[in-house]
Amino acid sequence: MGKVKFLLLLFCWGECNPQPRVSEKAGNKVIVGAQQLDLLLPKLKFKRVGIVVNQTSIIGKTHLVDTLQMLGVNLKKIFAPEHGFRGTADAGEIINDSIDIKTQLPIISLYGNSKKPKAGNLADIDVIVFDMQDVGVRFFTYISTAQYVMEACAENDKTLIILDRPNPNGSYVDGPVMQQQFMSFVGLLPIPIVHGMTLGELARLSNEEGWLAGKRKCNLEIIPIKNWKHGDFFSLPIKPSPNLPNDQAIKLYPSICLFEGTVISVGRGTQTPFQVIGHPDLKNMPYQFTPVSIDGMAKKPVMENKLCYGLNLQNVSVKQGLDLQYIIKFYKAFPDKDKFFNSYFDKLAGNSILKEQIQKGMSEDEIMATWQPDLDAFKALREKYLLYP
Repeated sequence: MGKVKFLLLLFCWGECNPQPRVSEKAGNKVIVGAQQLDLLLPKLKFKRVGIVVNQTSIIGKTHLVDTLQMLGVNLKKIFAPEHGFRGTADAGEIINDSIDIKTQLPIISLYGNSKKPKAGNLADIDVIVFDMQDVGVRFFTYISTAQYVMEACAENDKTLIILDRPNPNGSYVDGPVMQQQFMSFVGLLPIPIVHGMTLGELARLSNEEGWLAGKRKCNLEIIPIKNWKHGDFFSLPIKPSPNLPNDQAIKLYPSICLFEGTVISVGRGTQTPFQVIGHPDLKNMPYQFTPVSIDGMAKKPVMENKLCYGLNLQNVSVKQGLDLQYIIKFYKAFPDKDKFFNSYFDKLAGNSILKEQIQKGMSEDEIMATWQPDLDAFKALREKYLLYP
């Protein structure tokens, strides 16, 4: 490395090294994979590089793309997931190919007509770097993007380097395990709703267990996190998606997202998404809110411009586990039960059983007992691929 690049590296390291808010033990600070440029840069030397990133791919105040470009890495193109490269697209909004104004790099959408990089996209690339902040929940689609990128790398003989980041819901494993017939982009893998793994750990599991298409194996490298373990509190410095604005929303997300498979609003179109839930027909409930269209967060949200009655969960204590009390309570309270669930619910749940159990009036404990055998089997499998205690 030349003197100029070395000085740039030192400058970048100083600029990028401020840490996310995180509980610390013995004074140790979490160091995410993207911060470890001393390990990453040698792997990219003389390589043509593609990069899968979004607004969370930050070290300090600097985007990883800007950092690598400044250091002379031969970046060829950016691959953008759901919500886009800058993270401003609403959930489910189609992302189109484009050019990044700042870097002039082409952006290839992985949330448009194709969710998997095509062979032509990879023809001028030797290695792909993947750096995005996951939240540890099966239906959060960044893990599905990682799965498809792994498959594309395996099929086209490309190396994939994952820069690992902590899982803010990494302290527990819970929920029904996905059944194959219900797999979709919001659930591509046979894992529970809360899998308790970092994206790097989950990639290892998928790669080694033959879960890639054709049971191929990807040439996978992971730069692990330093000074973090499962169970450590980790507060994300940047929203992982437009509608997960804070720690409370992220903690509630595994349980509250199930309402997206019902007629109930989860607060999209408010400043507190996934922290308020309600519907116009639940007038006996204590909290009121009105969803509206918010650019960059929610375009035409469920129950737009309608006064909803429900619950405010902004200050509730969130238990370490999937919490079914809310969806059971709202189903019981909803006047027209035949219209409560929609066809999306089974995809989120990963089976058709959970809906039927709620409709039958089973208690939370009774429901959770039915998924325990599959959950125990997954926990045993998971242990083999953990990178962190």
